[in-house]
Amino acid sequence: MNSKPSRILVVDDVADNLLIMRAILSEEGYRVSTYNNGIDAIASIIASPPDLILLDVMMPDLDGYEITFKIRSLPYLPFIPILLVAADESQDLADGLDLGADDFVYKPLKINELLGRVRNLLRLKHSIDNMQEMSKAQEDFVSRLTHDLRTPLVAADRMLSLLHKGTFGELTPNAKKAISTISGSNQNLMCLVDTLLEVHRFEAGCKRLTTARFNLTKMIQEVVMELEPLALGKGLSLTYSQPESTPIKIVGDRLELRRVVTNLVGNALKFTDSGYVKIVVEQDAEFVSIIVEDTGIGIELSEQATLFERFRTGNHVGAGSGLGLHLSHRIIEAHQGCITVASKVGMGSIFTVRLPNSI
Repeated sequence: MNSKPSRILVVDDVADNLLIMRAILSEEGYRVSTYNNGIDAIASIIASPPDLILLDVMMPDLDGYEITFKIRSLPYLPFIPILLVAADESQDLADGLDLGADDFVYKPLKINELLGRVRNLLRLKHSIDNMQEMSKAQEDFVSRLTHDLRTPLVAADRMLSLLHKGTFGELTPNAKKAISTISGSNQNLMCLVDTLLEVHRFEAGCKRLTTARFNLTKMIQEVVMELEPLALGKGLSLTYSQPESTPIKIVGDRLELRRVVTNLVGNALKFTDSGYVKIVVEQDAEFVSIIVEDTGIGIELSEQATLFERFRTGNHVGAGSGLGLHLSHRIIEAHQGCITVASKVGMGSIFTVRLPNSI
């Protein structure tokens, strides 16, 4: 519980009711502010949010429902529990609860009941505040960790590149091979850190998409050209096709959607030892679908349900950190689309991304 006395704001148009409320709550050690109209009360709440609001339902200027609606419509306010006070039990308070109130009491007030509900709502308030503080601390930790990790990794990557070029002296073939291996591992770690940072940004609500109309066909062709050497190195066929020759254009964040396609095709190539990986784009009046199909090892049915969750890795050899597909899911979700998988062990997988059509 908070060591400071909780601040309670009471709103009622009857002066005697305000005096009674102040006396009851002050006796319990709460700091009480009172207002006899909704307009002044809302101004006070915006200027200095209290820990709890006791709100009379029936008032002449703004009633309790209107005040509740206005408070809940202000996204920059912290969570403030609202306790409605109704004239008698004949009043139906369902509308008030639907608008965002948290509890209610009836007049004439029963002191024990009122204090019990106040204590309960304040516990809820402090619990939510603590959770938000913990979440913010976690977000700060992840942000600082990824930044602090990335800085030495970038420095190491540059130094390894200089070593491999012979800047500090000629190297033996074995030494070059060892440095190439170390450099590859370092780059993989940088990629993991970058992905973790992107996941953090999406989940913290800090990520903003830069949307514009772009040529989806050209973007996918770029990904195919980039990953084709990997396919050739494994003796795989990597193809891309779409029903019509006319380029398909959509509205979205090109960089983020390219990240998704690269991740899906890269995973398909990684877990396919023979056969093919193909990308097909289909378009109708509502959606553009990007389908990545492979003849790889497939995914167990029990794993498919949680495949897009954070840090969910498969049981097969070579499974990664579990961040790539989770990040892809978050990116597609931010585009108001969806990503699904269909797979059979030993027969391959089909990942389908569906995005709103921007024709």
